[in-house]
Amino acid sequence: MPDQSRILFLLATTALACAAPAAAQSADVEKRLQAMEAEIAKLRSELAQTRATASQAGQAAPVTAATATETRLAAVEAKVAKPVDGFKVGAATFKVGGFIKLWSAVSSYGGGTLPAGALGRDFYLPQQLPVGGEGTTHFNAHVKQTRLWLGANTPVADRTLTGYVEIDFQTAPGTQGSERTTNGYNPSLRRGYFTIDKVGGGTMLFGQEWSTFQNVAVLPETTDFIGPTEGSVFVRQPQIRWTTPLSKAVMLSLAVENPETATITSDSATMVENDDDKWPDLVAKLGVKAGKAELTLAGLVHDLSVNEGPVSASTTGFGVSGAGRIPFGPDGRHDLKLMLTYGQGIGHYVGLNFAPDAVIANGELHAVDVLAGFAAVKIGWTPKLRSTFMASFQDVNHPDVVVPAAANAGAWSLAGNLFVTPVKGFDVGVEFRHGERELVSGATGDLNRFELAAKYSF
Repeated sequence: MPDQSRILFLLATTALACAAPAAAQSADVEKRLQAMEAEIAKLRSELAQTRATASQAGQAAPVTAATATETRLAAVEAKVAKPVDGFKVGAATFKVGGFIKLWSAVSSYGGGTLPAGALGRDFYLPQQLPVGGEGTTHFNAHVKQTRLWLGANTPVADRTLTGYVEIDFQTAPGTQGSERTTNGYNPSLRRGYFTIDKVGGGTMLFGQEWSTFQNVAVLPETTDFIGPTEGSVFVRQPQIRWTTPLSKAVMLSLAVENPETATITSDSATMVENDDDKWPDLVAKLGVKAGKAELTLAGLVHDLSVNEGPVSASTTGFGVSGAGRIPFGPDGRHDLKLMLTYGQGIGHYVGLNFAPDAVIANGELHAVDVLAGFAAVKIGWTPKLRSTFMASFQDVNHPDVVVPAAANAGAWSLAGNLFVTPVKGFDVGVEFRHGERELVSGATGDLNRFELAAKYSF
């Protein structure tokens, strides 16, 4: 049985470990410490009195009484020794987390160069691979992918309200920092939503979150921001989503999400965001657990509308995406991750808008076909050492109208990496990637990139 000094030491270290605003946390922790100390003292007194009474009578302490008191004392001590998980403000419990990530790369472009500040210097973005110029090589490093999040949950009667906000520094619009001096970059909202459970047997979500059309769980481990960019459904947007279990193995999600129509014209390959859509996007997704495998099938109906100057047109797009993660090997240490997506007018959902949703030609709106996908195999060499090998592609089928020669026709990439986790929360990885981009004209550009990333997660 631990002595009083050990109990007090555990109480003190528990108080120091609680990550919360100093003033609010101090008062809360002090009250909890005082209550626990009083309870421990009372239980020790009861146990000592039971044993003393038995000793005076020349008997062993009654088994039932002593055991009951010891059990209660052990439960309190275990509660004290447990690390504090989050902090309370009123009725809400808050948690914070995130990671700090250093990313660096040597990039060799076969078809030209990228201007300073281009996103394609920070991560693999196939639509920015230069085409038609002299080959160049660049070195870049940054910590823009560093991420912070704050979560909260509040009990309300027999329900729970949960909120979540997440930011990084990678894609913030507006004036950014300079590599010449301080390398300071603006925070950017990634996700911000709240949920409430027990709504019609499911959970309602309101806010900005990963699209229901996407399966985030199948994105492979990579040093890059995304990795198999051209083959991935990848979009975060405002939405209202309802998720409910249909059985122990099947989950259904239904959502209305913010629409957008990104277009090019017969005269220009420059992407334009129109923001003229009349109806929200409608998304449905089924999630299935089959043994260790986790599979999803999602469907999307997308309103496309343009009302700019002489052009006032609309059409309907649709998409289907299947994805899955299949663990295998000892302890499921290896896995296979897959995604395959087809659709018309869904370009902004796939590959960070590598293809437009539609082409404006002859005063009408013509949806663009997209077929994209990736496969990634992770091999866990040891519990701390692992590799992922991935292949990705996107094929763009433009409508039978005049399309600019500089419009994207397709892209593909191959990559492989090696990650090590020397201690929990600390990851270091190296990765090599080759990617190619093709235009409607048939011209191509390519990239060979060697990356190194180090990340501390907390």
